[in-house]
Amino acid sequence: MNSKLSENHQKEICSQLGHVQLKLLYKATVHGYTASAFHQQCDTLSPTVSVGYNVSGYIFGGYTRQPFNQSGQYANDDQAFLFTFEGRKLIKYPVANAAYAVRMMNNCGPYFGESLVLVHTGKPIVYSNAASYYPFNAAQMHGNDLNLIDCEVYQVLEVTKFEDPWRTVTWNIEHKLELMNYIENYKPLISSVSQARILLIGPVGVGKSSFFNSVNSVFRGHVTNQAMSGCSSTSLTTQFRTYSLKAGREGRLLPVTLCDTMGLESSNDTGLDIEDITSILKGHLPDCYQFNPAAPLDPEASGYRKSPSLKDKIHCVTYVLDACNISIMPTKMEEKLSAIRKKANHLRIPQLVVLTKVDAACSLVKEDLTNVYQSIYIKEIMQQASTKVGIPLSCIVPVRNYTETLDLDVNCDILLLSAITQMLRLADNFYDDFSDQLSALQTRE
Repeated sequence: MNSKLSENHQKEICSQLGHVQLKLLYKATVHGYTASAFHQQCDTLSPTVSVGYNVSGYIFGGYTRQPFNQSGQYANDDQAFLFTFEGRKLIKYPVANAAYAVRMMNNCGPYFGESLVLVHTGKPIVYSNAASYYPFNAAQMHGNDLNLIDCEVYQVLEVTKFEDPWRTVTWNIEHKLELMNYIENYKPLISSVSQARILLIGPVGVGKSSFFNSVNSVFRGHVTNQAMSGCSSTSLTTQFRTYSLKAGREGRLLPVTLCDTMGLESSNDTGLDIEDITSILKGHLPDCYQFNPAAPLDPEASGYRKSPSLKDKIHCVTYVLDACNISIMPTKMEEKLSAIRKKANHLRIPQLVVLTKVDAACSLVKEDLTNVYQSIYIKEIMQQASTKVGIPLSCIVPVRNYTETLDLDVNCDILLLSAITQMLRLADNFYDDFSDQLSALQTRE
């Protein structure tokens, strides 16, 4: 059965309905211009788009979320609309009285209120009443021509997957080894710095400590749990901790340090104090510093670095967020993240977002992790994160931590290693900017 509706017209209709595609259910020139044929092909299926084509070349019809039946009753649908095309442009006529949006007649085809009926009384004829429940311009919609040359009904199907990935990833062991090799051989662009220092910041329970454990597991060759992690309503991390990665159990230290912090909480008197963030970014905090949510760091505290060097400062800030909770992030949390972003921007520190638990957020990804960049839902979540945190989409990466399994997975490893790679690249931006500022200062002197 070939669709009479062109690809461009289908795209225009779909653009009004979200991430969907159209499946042809009924075609009058194939199944017949009868109510029985229409109901046999279309009843109980929804949502639908019904399209009429007349001799004068008009293309018009209606959309409803309600499944067709033969009860004789009206069906309420506040999203229903009639439409026509002017060239490729779709013109909509929204329902004016939702309670009478669709009528389920057994002797007619698609019946939109008392305004438009396609396949009327078993004949290829349109019934049209512009003054009824869908105010429309009859001349604009179908002209002075109520004779059909065809009528089609399409089911609207939700599309959960892009045809092609919107980011290209090679999912194999060779690519994993390439990423590991890049990280193991990375060297900061400034000789006085031996390790890129990455600060992990995020709400309680998003998986900051689990992220370190997962990355560490990749390089150890088995699942490890060095940093304290688990489920709790309050932060399990109460100290400022710096974790170095090793190339294997007794291997050399890798050129990256992940700094873990106490989790952020929505209220102001719990979780990580925002004022401590500046001290961390500038490199004042010593390892194992015990956080006190009630008061910021005292410059006279033991171990406080009053004159930190570049190697002590943070070179990249990484916000760790739960993909399952982006859309319901409390306003107070957004405000805290915004305050941190402003502090990092002021210090010209590049920033990244790591989205954890993408498999829990999307069944398509849970089924196969390699669908992560084909999942429409995951991209929408990443776009939401971009908006809420104020970070470009290019600086947002999805991961799955090792929280359940005991064995490593190549695809999971690739996402984790890709996240670390992006952090190192952003750290390079920090070093470049530092060098530029230093050169400019020396030039002025």
